Amino acid sequence: MEMKPSDIFNCQKCGECCKGYGGTFVTEEDIEAIAAYIKTTPEHFVSDYCQMSGGKPVLAQAQNGYCVFWDEVCTIHPVKPRMCRAWPFIKSVLTDINNWRIMAASCPGIRTDVPDKIVEECVRKELNLPLL
Repeated sequence: MEMKPSDIFNCQKCGECCKGYGGTFVTEEDIEAIAAYIKTTPEHFVSDYCQMSGGKPVLAQAQNGYCVFWDEVCTIHPVKPRMCRAWPFIKSVLTDINNWRIMAASCPGIRTDVPDKIVEECVRKELNLPLL
């Protein structure tokens, strides 16, 4: 059964993945792109919109528990961080396939009615990793 990543995940734009302290690390490339998009300097972006975790900048949370850039939609969608773009095709699914079902509990766009092998193949495809 050949399936594409889009067959097992269809974003519902619900914002659940943008809620809670998920530790969305931002890379130097993310910082530069987001800073340019919101018309600020990389330094101001980090000081105004990030918190530090383990010495690395992560997107800050607003008081409502959502990412500071969530306002019914992602307000930085064209330049959202690599971690956000990858969701839910993340390496932790390859570490433990149960992570797919755990994420699906709060994400209505994730299908759980497909075999684990298909999920793993789709995650590998999306991450550009060799298929097993």
